[in-house]
Amino acid sequence: MTIFPPDPNLTALRVQLARLRDERGWTFDELAERSGLSRRTVIDLEHGRTTGSVTTWHALAHTFGVPLGPLLGTLCDGHTPPAEPPA
Repeated sequence: MTIFPPDPNLTALRVQLARLRDERGWTFDELAERSGLSRRTVIDLEHGRTTGSVTTWHALAHTFGVPLGPLLGTLCDGHTPPAEPPA
């Protein structure tokens, strides 16, 4: 029997991105300039038109000064945590 993981909570990730940008008072242009991403990419991520790559989220994590794990951890918001593997 194959057990599939739940779908990622992309809405929570978008909200996290918007919150981090808003907390700093940055416009889309400022975030794009600071991260090295295009303005269009930043807007598309926040509006849910793209999910981005690991490289993109890595750049954003560094730009915001937050660890990548907790940033992407929002993808699991609302999910039951996976079981611990047997020791």
